[in-house]
Amino acid sequence: MSARKIVVYDTTLRDGAQGPAVSFSAADKDRVARMLDGLGFDYVEGGFPGSNPKDEELFAGLAAAPLKHAKLAAFGATRRAGGRCEDDANLNALVESGAPVWTLVGKSDAWQVANVLQTTTNENLAMVEESVAHGVGRGREVIFDAEHFFDGYARDAEYAVEVCLSAARAGASWVVVCDTNGGSQPSAIRQGVEAMRRSLEEIGSEA
Repeated sequence: MSARKIVVYDTTLRDGAQGPAVSFSAADKDRVARMLDGLGFDYVEGGFPGSNPKDEELFAGLAAAPLKHAKLAAFGATRRAGGRCEDDANLNALVESGAPVWTLVGKSDAWQVANVLQTTTNENLAMVEESVAHGVGRGREVIFDAEHFFDGYARDAEYAVEVCLSAARAGASWVVVCDTNGGSQPSAIRQGVEAMRRSLEEIGSEA
């Protein structure tokens, strides 16, 4: 029998709040988080710490009265290009949230790195590695969200994989490969996932 375990990570409080006419109060978010916790979800993502007063209130409330089963995750991004983790407002907000889990999104597509972040591929690798290590060094579990992975894999497979390996080497517990634009074919998804799994196994990572 397989030893694999299905882990459920819920994003209702972030992705679910982006629909038309959806506006959760801090009390709404707290109730939803505790309902998901009661249903046995493994991770509940609370949103962006520091992005608005409602999220700040939510994280403060959940720090004072933690969830019983689910791990609370705070969502954020890798440090800015050319900056330091210690000076990064986004990463500092994650620290201050008190959330035991950080979900860090980072670019894994070289085109996105050059045209959206407007930095070099090497600097992006450093941004990912240093940001993950910053969280791990503070005792947080870090999940790396590899944005645009499959687009990046189609353009430059070696670089897309290397971004994820940088996160794994820095201590990420999970590497999530994302079809951000939603246009990849199942065959491309399978190819990218299998390549990523092989690469993680080669470095002895359990991410």
